[in-house]
Amino acid sequence: MELSHRRRRRRRRRAREDRRETERERERERVGELILGARDTHKTQRFSCIEKQGELMAHSHARDFMFCDLCGTVLSMRTTKYVQCPLCKFKRSMKEVAERETSYMVTAEDIRRELGITLINDQEVQLSKVKKKCEKCDNEEAEYWTMQMRSADEGQTTFYRCTKCSHKFSEN
Repeated sequence: MELSHRRRRRRRRRAREDRRETERERERERVGELILGARDTHKTQRFSCIEKQGELMAHSHARDFMFCDLCGTVLSMRTTKYVQCPLCKFKRSMKEVAERETSYMVTAEDIRRELGITLINDQEVQLSKVKKKCEKCDNEEAEYWTMQMRSADEGQTTFYRCTKCSHKFSEN
């Protein structure tokens, strides 16, 4: 009797794990389709992909089970029965949250793009010129810029680049 009970429990556990894996595969496929669809729509029709982005965001929001569906606030675990939004009091059953995990990877490029920051190449910046003799070629003109290299109570370091040979040198 005990042995058959264990077997049934193992079968149920395997079936549950198989269902979870199938759900994960479907989710990966759906996200891939949404991303490819948004990219292809944008390429071929050259218009804003607001509808596709909305679908992708809705899918992502549904996947982010630790956030409130109504206002997006992180849900708080105050009891063992449910998680609740501290702002709008939305509740979600603890069964929906238990044993689930979400992982994210955010790159520096993602952060720069979100904040609207672009990297500036030295060639794009217009530097001021000053009369400063180059140590390498004796040219009399150099471009300069300053940077705070040490603690704030000390002066800045001035960097020079010769306009003729591009030799770089500095002065504290």
